[in-house]
Amino acid sequence: MFFMKLNQILLFFHISVIVLLLCTLGNAWIPPNRMGELNLLSLGFPYLIVLHVVLTLFWIFKKKKFAIAFAASMLLFYNPVRRWVNFSPQSKKAQSKGDLKVLTFNVQYGSFGWDRVKKYIRAQDADIILVQERDTNRALRQDLIKYPTVILKTKHRIVRHAELIEDKSRGNSFYADIDVCGKIVRVVNVYLEPFRLHKSMFELKKLKDKGKIDTLLSHMVPTFQAHEEQIKKIRKAIDLSPYPVILAGDFNSVPNSYEYYNLGKDLQDAFLAAGNGISSSFHDYKVPLRLDYIFSSKSITPLSYKVDHSVKLSDHYPVIAEFLLN
Repeated sequence: MFFMKLNQILLFFHISVIVLLLCTLGNAWIPPNRMGELNLLSLGFPYLIVLHVVLTLFWIFKKKKFAIAFAASMLLFYNPVRRWVNFSPQSKKAQSKGDLKVLTFNVQYGSFGWDRVKKYIRAQDADIILVQERDTNRALRQDLIKYPTVILKTKHRIVRHAELIEDKSRGNSFYADIDVCGKIVRVVNVYLEPFRLHKSMFELKKLKDKGKIDTLLSHMVPTFQAHEEQIKKIRKAIDLSPYPVILAGDFNSVPNSYEYYNLGKDLQDAFLAAGNGISSSFHDYKVPLRLDYIFSSKSITPLSYKVDHSVKLSDHYPVIAEFLLN
């Protein structure tokens, strides 16, 4: 009787986990200004999917017939899982020489040392360098575009550029049309509104305090709502672009979030197309967080994608991708 009741409790818990996982898919359609709390579930996706897998294996071990349904439900989360961990088969095109190497890096205002950051960036020899969280008070140069907190530097000719978020937001984004050997590409540097959180806010003893949880939510939900308005402005530059687009930067959002679905709409995630391994790009909270991305139009072929976990020059890791312009 005891084990039967325990199984019933576990079954109810497992179904609840699946419902929460399904809710994360709703972020593709439900904006934060309508239900900001739903976007919070995207942060818990890795933990929810691990629970789902462990419980499914438990039911298989117990030889329960409904384990088949639980196992089949994992197909619904195949792509959401790949946005965190992916293994792309190496094809002949991956061995091709790319036309464009793109580096995006949130440098955290040089808190780990500017000399080390600059040395690393120079060593990558990228065609386009996108930087977030950089003081940008200096004058513009021909190869360099600066707006508050964001920079673009390129080896190629900049045709035009414009700021996309012109209000007093803490986030900032802009686009630049760049002539790459006769082919113009619109490059969008994204830095969505930051949360201004501190890792101490996530300490377990503080999360047991309801007041602390309310404070945490009061930081996060309004920021998600600010992202929605910023995304509308960025999407306009993408949707009206007469050129293929590369969209990259710090989204301050994880995969399976409203931000991911809507910024990446009609674009391809270079990590899904050409990446291998773990995509987490933010390491300061000791939990797996993917905040930095590179997307491209479908006419631009991703050849390689790398999150450089070998260096700690910021609270973010650099992200590098190579592309073939078709």
